[in-house]
Parts: sequence; C-alpha cells; structure tokens
Amino acid sequence: MAHKLVIYPVILHPEKTGYSVEIPDINNGAWTQGESMEEALEMATDLIGTMLVDEMTWPKPTALEDIQVTGADIKTIVSLDMEDYRRRTSKTVRKNVSIPEYLVKMGKDQHINFSEVLTQALEDKLIN
Repeated sequence: MAHKLVIYPVILHPEKTGYSVEIPDINNGAWTQGESMEEALEMATDLIGTMLVDEMTWPKPTALEDIQVTGADIKTIVSLDMEDYRRRTSKTVRKNVSIPEYLVKMGKDQHINFSEVLTQALEDKLIN
C-alpha cells in the first residue's frame, strides 16, 4: 500500500506550563496542547489524523514561510502517514457480502482469509 504522507505547519504558543498548538490548515484552525514540546507535537499529529482519517482529500498545507508568528511563538511542521494512522486507529465493521459459491469453496480449500482479500481489494480500488 502506498504511503499517504501529510505535512502541515503548526504554531507552538508557549504557556506558563507547556504549549498550546495551533494548526491553521485543519478545520479552519484547530487547537490542542501538551505539557512539553514533544507532547504538544504528538497531540498535534494525532489531532490532524483524527480530523482527516475519514476524508479522501486533505486541505492544502500553507507553506511554512507564509506562517506568521510573534513573540516567543514557534513555527514548525508535523508529518503523518495517513494510511498507517488509518490502520492503527480504525475499528473493524462486519459486512455481509455475496460471492459465487465456487469461489467460496476454492477459497476455503486454499485457506484464504476472505476479510483480508476484500480489505486489500477495497484499498487498491479506493485508496491507491
């Protein structure tokens, strides 16, 4: 499966304790926070994944040089492999499907995992 890397600029706003994080390109400006810079960036990455996981197209990122900061604010980027994020966070949904009986027999004889084959076929058709 191809990797679908998304890269977005974020602005870290130092607080008395930790950082608040602004993600300007997600949902007309999304916010999160963390107790440390590392945690703040992890939270930003997770928020991006949460907001985009069900989307087939993603907002265009603003160029880092176009992001304006003031004072002690810090601009940086975060990246996320959306396909990996989807695999790690998606729940499994049971679906009934109809397929020809001879394929069921052949699949069982060859110990085919029907769910795995259907998932791969759908990913190939819809994502790749």
